[in-house]
Amino acid sequence: MKHIRESRREFLISALSAGLYATGSMGILQPVWAMGKIPKQLLPGKSIYDLSGEVSVDGKSATENTPINVNSTVTTGDSSHVIFVVGKDAFVLRSNSTVKVEGNSIISEIRLISGKLLSVFGRRVEKQNLSLKTTTATIGIRGTGVYLEAEEKQTYICTCYGVADLQSNGDRASVERVETRHHDAPRFILADQPVGKNIQPAPVFNHTDDELAVIEALVGRDVPFSSAGYSSPRKTNY
Repeated sequence: MKHIRESRREFLISALSAGLYATGSMGILQPVWAMGKIPKQLLPGKSIYDLSGEVSVDGKSATENTPINVNSTVTTGDSSHVIFVVGKDAFVLRSNSTVKVEGNSIISEIRLISGKLLSVFGRRVEKQNLSLKTTTATIGIRGTGVYLEAEEKQTYICTCYGVADLQSNGDRASVERVETRHHDAPRFILADQPVGKNIQPAPVFNHTDDELAVIEALVGRDVPFSSAGYSSPRKTNY
């Protein structure tokens, strides 16, 4: 099994450097024959794998050479995106989004202030807690893949794989532990429903298995739901 994972990872990196995948305006990775821009492979010591449009880091306009560290704030404008790595975690931040990462040596908290964020996380040891926060939700995770969309009164979360503890910020009775293997339990976390009803089932949308595979590869890992070859994209609504 280990040699299969390593072979697949090598294939992913080769595919990236050969330009088999490109990024659309929302940051959703697509086959290069569907998009004109060929991304560059992330080099050791760099933070940004790909960006397009208006992207800023800590209030300053970003380029592919801009470092993103623990305690950075990343913002995108209209028709913009950035794909980046901080330590053993990797992200796709879509257009019109702002995220702040916080921590010491590794990220311990991510605040998605607005917009859309796809994330994959390296495993934490027992005392290394990691939480994701939006206006309506607090989510505790450890070693997983997560897609978030944050609005003023609603958070969308798909725990793509792994374990997440969901909590409505305004409703202590709305809590749920989600354990998934492959997009099994997407949820809306709301702010205006009756007590105990602010976590509700949701569909899968706006992120793909190919994106997860690529950003996992950027930090030297493989997605856990496929042992060889690329998986088909999940439902994507633009």
